[in-house]
Amino acid sequence: MLKIGISANALKYSGGLERYAMDLVRGFAGVGIEPAFFARRFDMTVPESGLVERHRIAVSLLPGKWRDVWFSARLRRARRAARVDVLIGCNRVDSSDIAICGGTHIGFLRATRRPAKRSDGRQIELEKRQYERSAVIVAHSDLMRDELIELYGVDEAKIEVLYPPVDGARFTPVDAATRSALRKRYGFADDEIVLLFPSSSHRRKGLPLIAAALRDIDPRVVVAVAGRPLDKPAERIRHIGYVREIEDCYRAADFTILASEYEPFGLVGVESVMCGTPVIFPSTIGCCSAIAEQARFVFAHGDVAALRAAIERAVKTSSAQAHAAAGPRVPAGSVLYDTSVAAHVATLLKLAQRVSRTR
Repeated sequence: MLKIGISANALKYSGGLERYAMDLVRGFAGVGIEPAFFARRFDMTVPESGLVERHRIAVSLLPGKWRDVWFSARLRRARRAARVDVLIGCNRVDSSDIAICGGTHIGFLRATRRPAKRSDGRQIELEKRQYERSAVIVAHSDLMRDELIELYGVDEAKIEVLYPPVDGARFTPVDAATRSALRKRYGFADDEIVLLFPSSSHRRKGLPLIAAALRDIDPRVVVAVAGRPLDKPAERIRHIGYVREIEDCYRAADFTILASEYEPFGLVGVESVMCGTPVIFPSTIGCCSAIAEQARFVFAHGDVAALRAAIERAVKTSSAQAHAAAGPRVPAGSVLYDTSVAAHVATLLKLAQRVSRTR
């Protein structure tokens, strides 16, 4: 049997690629594989830490800007010592056989219009080495595939687009009575049209644009911010706190909204639709291609007039009263791929076997 390795910044509950790496650990455990896991930190309170062969690469004593480069260099030796056949890189490491692309640094800088610093240059060079040396690059969206080709000169034949998994047992719709109770729990009035804004970085996720779009719009429309507190109070925007059970927020809201500067995939969108709640997203968010048209209202990124029009189109689909009584608002099959961890890991194993044969 192939010995699989996984590299990530940490094995712990978190977002982004760390969360994805946790999904992989559970998926591999489901088929009887204990991967070697290379990380800076392991949270021993999470069950996944007991499902892997742990290899810690310490970087905490180094300046933050050098930690990725050091980790990558140490990993080359560590994977050989662990006798790993195929390494899946969920962070920037130049010895991965399967490189996971959940975002590119050049793409981020371009989207946010941020000038590159010297430290950005080091990140980009490491990223380029990872893509050059890997046998396969798994892009988490069509947007990432396009960035790899355009910004990094990667041969399209080297890229596999594979959308990330989502927990189908957790993100599900509920019946009308449960949904009504959830709306009361979060303080949503029956006549309100609630746009859920899940965010830990409000400016990057586009809250100022959303606030501007609310002007001169149906007064029943309000934004519920789940995550970091607001910097200052804003009319028709309320903070509902940090919410661990984000699935209940999706179920209670009428729509989920983002206006992000850069969102390589955006699991929020798929999670929301799986809970029965359509999304209002810029067309540049990666998950839009994974969601059926009837479950999304898209607008041109950065265009306040286009966002306002998208909100108005969404509001016209039904009233807040109808939403409060109707349960799921999007039809089954609105997510256009198999979101299961098992299916995702099965595809990765096929890629790993292919890599092993060619090497």
